[in-house]
This record gives sequence, C-alpha cells and structure tokens, in this order.
Amino acid sequence: MMPMMGMQPQIILLKEGTDTSQGKPQLISNINACMAVVDTVRTTLGPRGMDKLIHDSRGVTISNDGATIMKLLDIVHPAAKSLVDVSLAQDAEVGDGTTSVVILAGEFLKEAKPFIEEGVHPRSLIKSFRQASVLAVERLKELAISLEDKHMEEKKDLLKKCAMTTLNSKLVSGEKEFFAQMVVDAVSKLDPSTLDLKMVGIKKVQGGGLRDSFLVDGVAFKKTFSYAGFEQQPKSFNDPKILVLNIELELKAEKENAEIRLDDPAKYQSIVDAEWNIIYDKLDKCVASGANIVLSRLPIGDLATQYFADRNVFCAGRVEGNDIERVTKATGAKVQTTVNNLDPKALGTCARFEERQVGAERYNLFMGCPQARTATLVLRGGSEQFIDEADRSLHDAIMIVRRALKHAQVVPGGGAIEMCIAKYLSEYSLQFSNKSQLFIKAYAKALEVIPRQLCNNAGFDATDVLNKLRQKHALADGSGKNFGVDVNTGGVCDTYDAFVWEPALVKVNAIQAATEAACLILSVDETVRNPKSEVPDAASGAAAQAAIAGGRGRGRGGGRGRGMRR
Repeated sequence: MMPMMGMQPQIILLKEGTDTSQGKPQLISNINACMAVVDTVRTTLGPRGMDKLIHDSRGVTISNDGATIMKLLDIVHPAAKSLVDVSLAQDAEVGDGTTSVVILAGEFLKEAKPFIEEGVHPRSLIKSFRQASVLAVERLKELAISLEDKHMEEKKDLLKKCAMTTLNSKLVSGEKEFFAQMVVDAVSKLDPSTLDLKMVGIKKVQGGGLRDSFLVDGVAFKKTFSYAGFEQQPKSFNDPKILVLNIELELKAEKENAEIRLDDPAKYQSIVDAEWNIIYDKLDKCVASGANIVLSRLPIGDLATQYFADRNVFCAGRVEGNDIERVTKATGAKVQTTVNNLDPKALGTCARFEERQVGAERYNLFMGCPQARTATLVLRGGSEQFIDEADRSLHDAIMIVRRALKHAQVVPGGGAIEMCIAKYLSEYSLQFSNKSQLFIKAYAKALEVIPRQLCNNAGFDATDVLNKLRQKHALADGSGKNFGVDVNTGGVCDTYDAFVWEPALVKVNAIQAATEAACLILSVDETVRNPKSEVPDAASGAAAQAAIAGGRGRGRGGGRGRGMRR
C-alpha cells in the first residue's frame, strides 16, 4: 500500500499568520460589534440625553453630539467603523441627526439578527430592507409640510423653531431661544444662492456667560500679534477705506549669507539706505491710497506699525486666511500683491470699524458692510470644554437652518414621524404572502426605537408611552399622525402644534444612510485580517522571510518545503 494515498496536500493561499473567519458566526459577530457601538451613543439622544466625557491625548471633550463622540472613540473593529462613517456623513450632509442615524442602523441589525440565526439568507433581508427604505422615504415626503409659500418674517419664525428643536438636545438648551434667533439672523445674512458655510465665522472667547455672546453683522477676528506703536493707532473709524495686502511690510534679515564687496566703505551706508527706502516707498504708497485700515496676511513689522500710527492709520498683520477672505467679501476690498499703482476701486469699506475688548481678548470688528454676505458669532462661556460644545451645537443649528432654507419642508419631531412610518409599513407588509412580510414588519418595528429611546433617556416608562402613541396613530381619521413623545410631561402631544419640527431632509438622509449601513454589514460574510509587517525595511524583511521559510521546510533543503519562497 502506498503511503499517504488519498490525502490532499495542504494548500496555503494566504500569508502565514493571516486570520480568516467566515459564515454565520462572522456575521453575528459583526452585528454584536455594531450593537456595542450603538449602546455607547444611545443615551445621548434627545432633549434629555446624557453627555459623554471623553479623555484622550488631545484633552477632555464633553459632548452629546453623535458625530463628535463617534470620531473621538477611535473604533478599531472593521465592521463597526462603518457606523462611524455613516455618522460623519450625516454630519457633513445635513449637520444633525447623527445619533439617530447610528441608533437606527443598530436597531435594523438587531431586528435582522434573529432571522440570520435561524438561517435566513442575508440577501433576502437586504432586499426587503431596501424596499422598506424606499417606501419609508416616499411616505415621509408625503407627510412633510412645506414652508415655501410663507412670507420672509413668518419663514424666519419657522426657521427659529427648527433651530430651537436642534438646540433642545444640546448643552446650551437653557438659552435655546437666544441662540436660535442668533443662528437665524446669521444664516439670513448669507448669499441666498450659495449659503456658504465658510462665511459664518464662530469665535470663542473664554469668560462671561452664554448671554454675553453676540452676533456681528460683518466680520470679527482676534487682534493679531502687534509691535510697539500699535497702541498709538486709532481704534475706531466711521466709513473707513480698507486696504488688504498679501505682502510683508518689514525689514527682513537675509535668509542666506550674502556677500557684498565694496571698494569704498562710504558706499556701505548707501546700501543700507536703499533697503530702508524700499520699505518707506511701500508705506508711502499705502498711505497715499487713502486707506484708513491696512490688513495683511503676512507680517507688518515695528517700523511699519509706528509709521502708520503717526499717520492715523490702523494696521494688522498675520491675519488668518479665512478671515481675510470674509473681510474681502463683506467690504468689497480686493487682495493686493503689490502696492504699486493702487486702484481706489481695490479698497473696501464698511459703516463702522472698531477694536473692542471681549473678555481677556481684543477683537477687530467690521460692521455694516455694504456687501455683507457674512456674519460672525462671538461665543462666551465659563470653561473651554463648554464653549467647544456650544460651538458644535451652533454648527448643528446653522446647518439645520441652512438646509431648511434650501429645502423648506419640515416634519413633526419627537418620534412622531417614525411612529407614522412604522404604522404605514406594518400595514403595507400585509400585501406580501412570503417572508418579505416578516422582514418589512421587523424594519417597521426598528423605527420605533427613536420614540422608545427618547422615553428611556427622559426617565419615562417607554412601554406606556409607545402604547399611547400606537393608539393615537391607529385612529381612522388620521388625526393622530403628528403625535410624538412629550419629554416634559412623560405623555404624548401633537409635536407639530408644539413646534417640535425637524427638516424633512434630516429624516430622509438618516433613514437612507442607516439602511445602507445595515445592508452593508449584512452583506459581509467573511473577514480576512492580514498581519502587519513587523520589519520595516525590505532587507531585514527578506531575511526574516527566509528564516521562516527555512524553519518550515522539511529536511536540510529548506527551500523545498511547504514554505517555499515565491
């Protein structure tokens, strides 16, 4: 008998040490990893949501913004990372609903898990989930209420309600009315055709209270580094001419060693004088242009600072690029790269300029700009973490108001729209006689997680509240379709009448993104993990490979073993 007859030789396709796992256990493992991530942000949902304190190498962050938490968690699990991506995409696209999208994706997976364990093919689930998502979005658009035909003043009031709904779940909820008005005023000043987010500046100044925050109708930026002579400059102007430069106005030391050979020592002074004459010539031309304010992206030295102070001209060097851009758009000034032949048309203007003390900092304020398509929010607050969270909260509110202006459709919040869509999908699923009926019902049940989580986070009995909501939404005349969770009383209320509104776009995006994320995770049935190379350089890498090959080979001819080098 021949030895080893019928035994198949072992085939090695992947590098040694590569970890592979596949099939149903791998899919369940991915779903469990995503559920663990969802449990982290679950408690931050809604106006009674809790905050998370994250301490890492960058410092301490206190936030209840889903996208911020997901970004700082530094998740390493490859499947769970897709939830981080979907949260950041929601933040970039619409600015709010980042926690909702993660919770929804997690709940879709949770509802899918029993079916996977019972042997249902993931593709059947994915098909039904995608079908349910399309139906949900269509129904949501039917239920959305348009604000297009309203007057501007009425529309501003409605936008303020949207901003207040967003700020309700943030740390600054105590001053939501104050900040909502500020956000609406800021966004209203932008160019309606573009609504460019870069044109809204947010400056943070520690000290004072939240109520000390203010909106500048124009541009504000922190006083830049200044030299001696700065205090002698005027600190306020009415209708000033503004010159914006992109050149240095200072005597520069040579970067490289320079050698000048002179046959007459007396000529040395003429070379020094020539350098001074060049800078004085530049300064003369700046003043001759009629400018009262000179700003530059590059340094303005002590000589120039004193020169401008003697001639009642204000100057600031090293101004940040985005501040320069906002100044030029607001005042009509054009950035100059030379001071020769300055055109008066290149100068900008504003109604008033002043330097104001804000807390421990000084700020330069350009107000009443003729082409004002920009605004600046100056935030005040006690601690750095608090101001940072207020900044993130206002960013969300600005994004929501901006989106509501572009797509002026709103839906009732407080879980009302989710309950309405869940009822619609449950009824729709009865049209199917196959397994799709179960899968679409599971999708509908998953949507109820939003009102349930709002109740849990507010400390109410979720079962009671959800039963009340189901009863209201089941009314035959449809009068209960706008009913959602009332987090103040622990009951239910008509959230549309209570002005708890959310832009329809936020909900559409959240449902679509959460469904796609869930389907992506359900479609993965194998994970291949390659070990990182521990040897950085190629030479030692080759040596290590040779050693491994020799160790695994049979007999003395190491190259003839199973680990033969390619």
